[in-house]
Amino acid sequence: MNSLLIEKLISHPELISDDAEQQYIISGVSWQTYETLLLDLGDEFPGLRVHYLEGTLEITMPGRRHEVSKDNITRLLGVYFEESRTRFYGLGSTTFRQEAKRRGAEPDASFCIGTDKALPDIAIEVVQTNSGINKLEIYQGLGVPEVWFWENGQFQLYRLRSVSYEPIEQSEFLPNLDLALLATYVQHPEPLDAVLEFRAALRESLC
Repeated sequence: MNSLLIEKLISHPELISDDAEQQYIISGVSWQTYETLLLDLGDEFPGLRVHYLEGTLEITMPGRRHEVSKDNITRLLGVYFEESRTRFYGLGSTTFRQEAKRRGAEPDASFCIGTDKALPDIAIEVVQTNSGINKLEIYQGLGVPEVWFWENGQFQLYRLRSVSYEPIEQSEFLPNLDLALLATYVQHPEPLDAVLEFRAALRESLC
């Protein structure tokens, strides 16, 4: 199955650069196959996102809009960390997985706040199409405290409470971050202007 999938991806390189996000959903995938596939796909397609939940595999090929949003979010959060003097550790799209839980995830961005840890405090997913896999269930099994979804121009946040997530209005790791303000600049058509204006707005609000 691995080689067939990789051959299919290689035969359609336009999928990687297409503006539209593309997904493959495969069921009945063993943990060993999942780990082997991560190595194989990492060599050929480092930009892919792979999520695994109890035998179901989702491979996402991000489109242009997805990558622009992801980069904007990461860049602007970096500005917030600087201006608020928040200690952070960016983990990017690191693969997090636990064989015992049969779960694995590659968030679009992830951060540890305050101190470096094995798992991120915040995982961020940019949503362009409906996912074929329950990502909150994956992150719950991994034990990630906070998950952010960026979809339709706004953030939806979830906090892990005991064994399930509940929606929250504000990040508990970044309680002073104005998410509505952040969302405005994520959608700004000029990334440089977005950074400069967001930084100025932060300096005014944080002083």
